[in-house]
Amino acid sequence: MEYADPATLAFLASRRSHPPKLLTGPPPSREALMELLELAARVPDHGKLEPWRFAVLERGTLDRLAPVLAQHVLARGGDEAAAEKARSGFGSPVIVAVVSAPVESPKVPEWEQFLSAGAVCLELVNAALAAGYGAAWLTGPAAEPDFAGAHLGIGPGERIAGLVHIGRRGPAPPDRPRPDIAARTTFL
Repeated sequence: MEYADPATLAFLASRRSHPPKLLTGPPPSREALMELLELAARVPDHGKLEPWRFAVLERGTLDRLAPVLAQHVLARGGDEAAAEKARSGFGSPVIVAVVSAPVESPKVPEWEQFLSAGAVCLELVNAALAAGYGAAWLTGPAAEPDFAGAHLGIGPGERIAGLVHIGRRGPAPPDRPRPDIAARTTFL
């Protein structure tokens, strides 16, 4: 192997998401966040279509939408506990909605473009973690098409690939059990 980056491999071996309820403020500055978004955009993108975009939900927007999201959950038949969980999910210092925005292409199917948006989500989490922030990739009721369309500016043909919560790290979360890779791998 001509090139190896042991520090990156060590980071990937130890990376873990930080639950949004453990994130505190202040959020990254807009300048720092733009740097993270630049890194997040360095993903596989067959055809160079850029089939995704970002919608940054800052504190004022999160405060305004938290009760609206709780009402949305109740209106869809959720109970008070589910509504409170949704409302408290908007307690993160900043949330970046990664929006899958597929582009008409005769060569690149929409499902592949959606995977590119998913790769942006993971790359954004990893960039935030590597920069010293806590981060997590979630979805939930705010990503539902009717809520996202009405309140997050999601247009026809678009959908939320992920809501990436970013803030200052709280206590380190415990590692979770990892999959048995040998049991999930077939060599052909």
